[in-house]
Amino acid sequence: MPAHPGGDRHGVAGVDWPVNLIEWGLAGATGVAVLGALVALLTPERARSVVAGIAVAGVGGAGLAAGVAAIAGEEFTAHLPELLPLFGVTLTLDPLGGLFMAVAGAVCLVAAGYGVSYAGGGHGNRSRSTQATLPLFTLTLVLVPAAGSVSTLLVLWELMALTSLVLVFTDHRARPQVTSAGLWYAVMTHLGFVAILAGLVVFAAAAGGDTFETLRTAQLSPGLATVVFAAALIGFGSKAGLVPLHVWLPRAHPEAPSQVSAMLSAAMVNLGVYGVIRVGFDLLGAGQRGWWLVVLILGAASALYGILHAAMASDLKRLLAYSTVENMGLVFLAVGVAGWFHTLGEERLAALALAAGLLHVVNHAGFKTVLFLAAGSAVRATGSRDLDALGGLSRRMPVTTALFAVGALGAMALPPGNGFISEWLLLQSLVHPPAGAGVTTALVLPVAVAVVALTAGLAVATFVKALGVGFFARARSRAPEQAVESPPLLLATTGVAAAACVALAVAPAALGPALSRATGATLGVPTDVVSGALTVRLAGIASTISPLLILAALVAAVVVAALLVQVVARRPARRREAPLWDCGAGPPTPRMQYTATSFAEPLQRVFDDVLAPETAVDTHLASPYLLARMRYQRRLPDRIEHWLYRPVLAVTAAAGRAARALANGSVHRYLAYGFFGTIGLLVALVVIP
Repeated sequence: MPAHPGGDRHGVAGVDWPVNLIEWGLAGATGVAVLGALVALLTPERARSVVAGIAVAGVGGAGLAAGVAAIAGEEFTAHLPELLPLFGVTLTLDPLGGLFMAVAGAVCLVAAGYGVSYAGGGHGNRSRSTQATLPLFTLTLVLVPAAGSVSTLLVLWELMALTSLVLVFTDHRARPQVTSAGLWYAVMTHLGFVAILAGLVVFAAAAGGDTFETLRTAQLSPGLATVVFAAALIGFGSKAGLVPLHVWLPRAHPEAPSQVSAMLSAAMVNLGVYGVIRVGFDLLGAGQRGWWLVVLILGAASALYGILHAAMASDLKRLLAYSTVENMGLVFLAVGVAGWFHTLGEERLAALALAAGLLHVVNHAGFKTVLFLAAGSAVRATGSRDLDALGGLSRRMPVTTALFAVGALGAMALPPGNGFISEWLLLQSLVHPPAGAGVTTALVLPVAVAVVALTAGLAVATFVKALGVGFFARARSRAPEQAVESPPLLLATTGVAAAACVALAVAPAALGPALSRATGATLGVPTDVVSGALTVRLAGIASTISPLLILAALVAAVVVAALLVQVVARRPARRREAPLWDCGAGPPTPRMQYTATSFAEPLQRVFDDVLAPETAVDTHLASPYLLARMRYQRRLPDRIEHWLYRPVLAVTAAAGRAARALANGSVHRYLAYGFFGTIGLLVALVVIP
């Protein structure tokens, strides 16, 4: 156990705990979470959300502090043998785990205050189960990156799955679709857990121990290492929403309460990325080149598929959920590129690609927190998530609209949004191929560049639609016309996340040391990947960029344009003698505006073969020559769900119906099942040596 200048003290179960910020942070997070859950169970309903919010904030703040300490270089390792049978609990934290812990803690810290105001105003669920589960879910988000053994990781991962499932089911009594979303999530997350369990148990058995230190020194055959990595990619990839394992995400994230949606989309899915990096790079030593080509391909497919569905979505929170699929796809693309370069021996480019992926994890957590919280405020004020029924919110909710615009700018990957710099870093790693690159590299990198560019363009269309139709257009129904601005605490917490996005956009180089330590700990090659103050400089690449100068230029351009408009407006206007001709139709109404569906229609036509939408037009005639009314409907089912999962569900249902014949209520038949089963087991034990 590493020594610490502050000295040692004798801790739980006879363990010497180093006295440092990580220790106090993790111990404090655990104590606050357990105490907060217990108090929330006993507190009256009115104060329950406040207690849970304070506990979530405490856990998130402790996790943020411990993560920052780990990034800064503090070490922490502890083994608690009495907490789990056989193996005990092993905790260890390095800069890579610290980065993911700090991100999770920051997201939960912001979501805590939002949840207090949201639930306290009578718009959220204040049940004992929900409020007591929130601190425990936050604790698992903080502790998963600190797991130092297979058994510890599996226990924390399953606790994270169970607590998040409870939160997804929060509003199942009010909305029937929540039950369906929760069932999809329960099945997919536990199938992923089974894959992680199988892969890591095989790994631990081959290594002769379950601690990460033991796994790092294990010598696995190439075939067994591939099996372990494939199982980890399936299990962790399902949590991150990697296509085709994403089907639960656009169902579950929209149905959860808004602060929980932010925690799921901005914190929990990141841990799927963490798991792949930890197993693939750290425990398996980067392995084989083919692994990372698969990761790259799956990441590119996820990015394109996610943003296409986001562009078509008219449900605001479903749009944001598919945007999460897209951004996690970009992160996996970066991780795949990093692994590819690492196996080629190009450590500089590998570090740059991995730094781009990690920075995008941070940036995505920032702007997705803002977007989900601002969307939650809009839903709270209007009672609707349907973009086709919204509009007019920029007048009724100007602050919420401005905050949503900050998050949308980050999601568009346009300057000065915070998503721009991480995608720029990724492009820099792709457009500077190593000398003497092979044919595969020469083919893969241009395709990856095209994927990043296409997803960025589609993201612009997606969030222009969300902002333009949902916020800046005229109100299409009575609810947005009567909407009122959110309470101060909702605006303040969302504003904190928006301020973080602005800071990340203007001064991304401030994260350079953290990224360098995390990539160095992962790849084993310390390097200053990103450096600079106001200007971002890349190690070994003659490319620089200054987000602050870009912002200044954009502000200057806007000011000049505004002045020109003022000059033109001062000119005397020509007098109109008669109103403009309107073809006899009268003044335009809100129904004449673009809807979210009509805005996405051109993109739908371009990608019709991929999306395969289902449309229906119902016409009602007043006479053989006069149309009374017409109704257009478009349904855009998830084709992967339709082609891959529906047949499996159909076969499973058929097998279940056929199996009913085995259970006819006869006690004699049930006894016969037990008898022949026991005989078969005994025969198997005798035959199998």
